[in-house]
Amino acid sequence: MECYGQILLIAMPIFLGLVFFEKWYGWRKGKDTLRPMDMISSLSSGITNVVKDVLGLSVSILTYTWMLDKVALYRIESTWLTYLVAFVVLDFQGYWVHRWSHEINLFWNKHAIHHSSEDYNLACALRQSISSFVQLFTFFLLPAALLGVPAGVIAVVAPIHLFMQFWYHTQHIGKMGFLEKIIVTPSHHRVHHALNPEYMDRNHSQIFIIWDKLFGTFQEELPEVPPVYGITRPAHTWNPIKINFQHLWLLFKDAWRARSWWDKLRIWWMPTGWRPADVAARFPVEKIDDIYHFEKYEPRNSVRVQTWAWVQFAFAILLVFHFFARLGPIGSPGIFWYGAFVFISVYSYTEFMDRNPAALVWEALKNSIGIYWIVRTGDWFGLDAWWSGASVLLLCWFLAATAITAWLVWTEIVPDARNQNGLKWSL
Repeated sequence: MECYGQILLIAMPIFLGLVFFEKWYGWRKGKDTLRPMDMISSLSSGITNVVKDVLGLSVSILTYTWMLDKVALYRIESTWLTYLVAFVVLDFQGYWVHRWSHEINLFWNKHAIHHSSEDYNLACALRQSISSFVQLFTFFLLPAALLGVPAGVIAVVAPIHLFMQFWYHTQHIGKMGFLEKIIVTPSHHRVHHALNPEYMDRNHSQIFIIWDKLFGTFQEELPEVPPVYGITRPAHTWNPIKINFQHLWLLFKDAWRARSWWDKLRIWWMPTGWRPADVAARFPVEKIDDIYHFEKYEPRNSVRVQTWAWVQFAFAILLVFHFFARLGPIGSPGIFWYGAFVFISVYSYTEFMDRNPAALVWEALKNSIGIYWIVRTGDWFGLDAWWSGASVLLLCWFLAATAITAWLVWTEIVPDARNQNGLKWSL
C-alpha cells in the first residue's frame, strides 16, 4: 500500500504532464482532442482509481501466492528472464480479462468507465474502474505459478504493465510500420475505443497485439472508416463515480423488473447490452443508433464555472499528493477517512460540472467534514508538520469554497435550470 503510493507520487506528475502536453500539442497543431470538462472528468476518474487501489479496497478469491505455494513445479530465481515470463503471462491474462469485460454483462460494469469518454486522448486512459471489489481472474496467472515465478516479481511487473498501456491513447500518432505487427499501437487501440460496427469489440490486447490475431479479435484501422468514440448507452454525466455504477444499476433494475425468473438469473452472464425482452419494451433506455450524428455530452458552462471546476480539481490533486506522501504516518483508520474525503470532493465538483444544483449540498458536506476534522484534531493529517499554519489556511479554504460554490450555483446553475426544465435536484 505505502510502496504503491510512493510509486504513484512519481508516476502521477509524469502522466499529468503528458496529458497537458497533448493538450498544448493539439492546440498548436489545430487538432485539439481534449475538451476541458471531459479532461477534468477523465483525470478525476484517475484520482478515484488510484485512491481506491492504494486503500486496497478489493479482495481476491484466489491469490497468486496461494497458487504459487500449491502448484509450483519449479522454483526459479529472479532473473531478467523471470521478469519477461511474468510480463508475457500478465499480458495473456490482461487480454482475456479485457475481452470478457466487453462480452459479459456483469463484467462490462467495471470497464464501461474506460470507454465512457466521447473523445480519445491520453486523459481518457486514466478513466479506470472503482467498481470492482472482487478479483476473479487470478487463475490466468497459473502458467507463472507453475513455473515458480516469485510473487515479488509479479508485484513489480504488474504496475509496469499497467503504466505501459497509457501512451497509445492518442490521435496524434498514426500507423507505426512494422510495430503494428508486434505491439498494440495507437491505431490498434483507436479501433478498440470506437463505436463503429466495423470496430466494435475488437483489439483487446494490452501490450502484444498477437493475442487478438491468435484468438480472432483483430481489426485494422481503416482509412475510410474514421473511429467514433464513446459507449452506445451514453453516460450523460461528468461524474466518474456515477459512471462506474450506471451499468450495474441498470442490471439490478432489469433483473428486478423481469417477469421471468430465468431472465432474472441469466441477465448477469448474457452478452453485454442484453436485456429481457419484456423489460426492454416497458423500460426503454437511450441508445445511440446513428453514431455519426449524435451530440456529445457538453453542458453549457460559463468561463467562471469552468475556472472554478479547474480550481477544485487542482485542490483535489494536491490533496492526493499529500495523502500518498503521508500514508505511513496517517495509518489506519485515518487513511480511509482521507480517501472518503477525496471521493466526496470528486463527486462534488463533477456534479457542479454537470450543472446539478445538488452540487452545493455535496460541497457543503465535504467542507463541513474538512472543518470538523481540523477543529477536532487541530491539524489536517499532519499537514502542519510540512508547513506551519497550513491547517488554518485550509480551514479558510473550506469556508471560501462553500461560499464560491453557493454563489455560482445560485447565480448560474439554478436560474438556468429553472429556465430549461424546471429546477431538478438529484443527489
